[in-house]
Amino acid sequence: MAGGNLTPRQKMINLMYLVFIAMLALNMSKEVLTAFGLMNEKFETANTNQSQSNQALLGQLETKASDEPDRYAEPFKKANQAKKISDEFYNYIGSLSKGIEGGFEKENGKLPFEAMDKSTIDELWFQGDGYSPKGKEIIAAFDKYKADLKALLGQGATFQPLLKEVETKFSTADIKDGEGVNKKYLDYHFKGFPAIATMAKLTALQNDVKNVESGVYNVLLGNTLKAAASFKNYNAIVIPEKSAFFAGEQFKGKVVLGRYDKSTVPTKVVVNGVEQDLAKNLVDGQVMLNFNTGSVGEHDITGKFTFMEEGKPVDIDIKGNYVVVPKPNSANISADKMNVVYRGVVNPMTISFAGISDDKVTANAQGLTKGSKTGQYNMSPGQGREVTINVTGKLPDGQTVADKKTFRIKDIPAPQGKIRGEMAAKGQKNGLEIASVTAVLEDFDFELGIDVTGFNIKVPGQPTIVVSGNKMDGRARAAISKATRGDIIIISEIKTKLRGSAIMLKKTAPCTFEIQ
Repeated sequence: MAGGNLTPRQKMINLMYLVFIAMLALNMSKEVLTAFGLMNEKFETANTNQSQSNQALLGQLETKASDEPDRYAEPFKKANQAKKISDEFYNYIGSLSKGIEGGFEKENGKLPFEAMDKSTIDELWFQGDGYSPKGKEIIAAFDKYKADLKALLGQGATFQPLLKEVETKFSTADIKDGEGVNKKYLDYHFKGFPAIATMAKLTALQNDVKNVESGVYNVLLGNTLKAAASFKNYNAIVIPEKSAFFAGEQFKGKVVLGRYDKSTVPTKVVVNGVEQDLAKNLVDGQVMLNFNTGSVGEHDITGKFTFMEEGKPVDIDIKGNYVVVPKPNSANISADKMNVVYRGVVNPMTISFAGISDDKVTANAQGLTKGSKTGQYNMSPGQGREVTINVTGKLPDGQTVADKKTFRIKDIPAPQGKIRGEMAAKGQKNGLEIASVTAVLEDFDFELGIDVTGFNIKVPGQPTIVVSGNKMDGRARAAISKATRGDIIIISEIKTKLRGSAIMLKKTAPCTFEIQ
């Protein structure tokens, strides 16, 4: 974290930020979605507090500039420029978060965390394998923020550690994922992730901006060297190996000092009441942890780093936490438009496994194919009355979980025949002679094209005439010409099929035409 006199609350928030930031790379269960929402709220509170703290630091610089203008007038001017750069980028990130928030209706003033389990920015930020214009705009905003800070602070040697931190935290370079595949920055951090995870990540980025701003003010005030001079101003940071753990797993992680200084060696480390074996677990100033995660829920990590300073022991509190979530044991399988699947059409479906990323989920069934988007599948059922979809997911530790669900298969319902677009039309004989017979599926969720291939027409007093196609032939027109005012002509035995296929539909309901 950036230097400065942080409050105990801000230090705690900083620790929780590091614990939860890795969670952004996973699809989470409802418990963790809620945890993300709560963390987002905590980050928002921390950002408000940090803004107030930064304003106080800026006020100190203003006072010093007034009292000692020769020494502090220029630093105060530079601080105001840094504030302008920070506010611009902070507000831009906030606009991205507001754009996501606007897609959800708040409940009692709070966002519906558990309902925010789908990405809402994929089509907006990405285009093919690259960035959309919006995605390019976001990357440009990151680059401008870094460039502006470098232009402002780049000449001073005391700012180099802070600028290095900025370059690391706000780097938009490609990132190699766990499988060794290079991914673009936004793709790696945001693509396909739940909306609440994206919001938490954006709010965390705002927290980084505020801390960098604090670091600038502290350097300008001359607090940095003083802060580095004593162990009392170090932060002990808990970094789990991963963001969440399944019940029964071993917790794996590490506790490090804020400076990651391998030359800083503690004399004693106690975590959750257990003294650590430094001979085995101390690596470059980092104490490697390994203990049982415990039951489902949020757990605190507490303890102390003990160092010797000027012959006296100095204790640094360890404060952190982690979340244990239930191991997923059921898949989310749902038809996008109905509770059954229909034969003869492509049924869009969404299939996912709670807590498992889409690339580790496999779904199989007769007629099921993978779509182009995350969790998207298409079902084209064949014969039979039911189809069962089997889903397997691979957990981060290599274990496999499975689930299945059975759907009923139904035929497309019988269409309704129409003449001139009506079931019971009225008009002149010449209007009927040139009219087309059509058929539609009333109150059906799919928009399907239906072709009429034939029908029977019955004119009162005339024999029934069988017609091919959807228009009146010569015999039909001759019979219609003999009809009189008030006659009701019945069009029945309408034969239909799906447009572009050979699938014939069920018997179509008849329609009528009254001669006026």
